[in-house]
Amino acid sequence: MNPTPIRSLWAGRTLALLGILLVAANLRTAVAALSPIVLSISVDVPLGALAIGVLGMLPPVCFAAFGIFTPVFTRRIGLERVVVVALVAILAGHLLRGGAGSLTWLIIGSVVTFAGLGVGNVLLPPLVKKYFPDRVGLVTSLYVTVLSLSTLVPPLVAVPVADAAGWRVSLGMWMIPALLALVPWATMLVRHRISETAPPAVPEAEPVLLARIGRSSIAWAIAVVFGTSSLNAYALFAWLPLMLTQTAGLSPGQAGTLLSLYAAVGLPCALIVPWLAVRMKNLSLLIYVGMFAFIAGDVGLLVAPGTLTVLWVLLAGLGPLYFPLALVLINLRTRTHEGSVALSGFVQSVGYTLGALGPLVVGVLHQLTGGWTWPLGFLIATALAVGFAARVIARPHLLEDDLDRAH
Repeated sequence: MNPTPIRSLWAGRTLALLGILLVAANLRTAVAALSPIVLSISVDVPLGALAIGVLGMLPPVCFAAFGIFTPVFTRRIGLERVVVVALVAILAGHLLRGGAGSLTWLIIGSVVTFAGLGVGNVLLPPLVKKYFPDRVGLVTSLYVTVLSLSTLVPPLVAVPVADAAGWRVSLGMWMIPALLALVPWATMLVRHRISETAPPAVPEAEPVLLARIGRSSIAWAIAVVFGTSSLNAYALFAWLPLMLTQTAGLSPGQAGTLLSLYAAVGLPCALIVPWLAVRMKNLSLLIYVGMFAFIAGDVGLLVAPGTLTVLWVLLAGLGPLYFPLALVLINLRTRTHEGSVALSGFVQSVGYTLGALGPLVVGVLHQLTGGWTWPLGFLIATALAVGFAARVIARPHLLEDDLDRAH
């Protein structure tokens, strides 16, 4: 296969790059903005441990459910139109969450928001493959960096904004990035309708490919890596602030700051991991580094939460280096656009299904035991389980070849 010629990053695709980065800026705001202010929300909308667990598991559940159907949506109306629909859902969901008067409406608004996020998650890798086939590693690094920023900022500002203007403003204000992200994609749709030089449509995943992808070892290995990252990350996004206030004696504001620190570790990972992944021969080394970080951070939070708390949070935050690794592998381990869309949908659907267990199981274990030993033990066990996927991912085989052999 001939290598793709290298083009200037901005040449003829400025709107596409801005659009990809602005979509990424929306993909974690709704997830990270809620847990630091659950005490403020509880004044108007009572939230027990079970309710917090349900709200914590909604992101991966919705990401998994809507990730399954995203390839079908793109086959019917195209990548760009599905992006616009997803952004409208994100915007509407933020408004519903901000105006929620009951737990039911808070859940409904969250489902709408996370549905849009789930579609956006799946679309970004194939959008990168469509518009930047010559710059997969670079553009993946850029958008995962922006995504990490969208995870880092909400915990920092959620409590101050809620204190100053109320929790409704703190939740609803994230509609603004969604509105901004609509601009380049709406512009591109109008231009492509009248332009003869619009990029050709990406051939979307065929139903036969979607049906057979479950036979691929590389698909399952990447899904397990992605799922481990998702499970641990969403468990800590839902429960880390409360855990730190109870075990380390921190205030809600301090705990929110450490949650932001947890998210901040994703920034260097987003910059470095995709760059390394396209250059390293043995990618299993990255998986083992992530596994060690997960375990070390969780063990530290378990045995000495009030001592070296920042170090334990940093180590736990380093574990999700699996996330940018899995995203770049979606393109590195596929030959075609169809394969990229199918693998993206499969990996994220399976991965987020596994991820949904994190907040729920941690919440149930915490409610049953009244402590954090069993919840953290569960997270440590899941981190150990990812080791078997390392050897499969280390072999540089492609999805399409995998499926041909299985067939």
